[in-house]
Amino acid sequence: MKVRPLADRVMVKLEKNEAKTAGGIIIPDTAQEKTQTGTVVAVGTGTEKVAITVKNGDKVMYDKYAGTQIKVDGEEHLILKMADIIAVVE
Repeated sequence: MKVRPLADRVMVKLEKNEAKTAGGIIIPDTAQEKTQTGTVVAVGTGTEKVAITVKNGDKVMYDKYAGTQIKVDGEEHLILKMADIIAVVE
């Protein structure tokens, strides 16, 4: 399935959380905190008021409870507004 975000939206592939602590303790999925970083895989065209300032392949940080979570080909993705992206990780 192909998904193309519209206007000022960006699609981000979520990063998987580490399931183990440094001491070797396994953390169940229900106790893990939601990830706040991911890799941009698709961008919209922008609007007159909001320009898209990220590109495919950029690693970004976003607001904790932002966006709409979707599954594409069995992988978790998030569709965000450009305003919800808070930083590009270099």
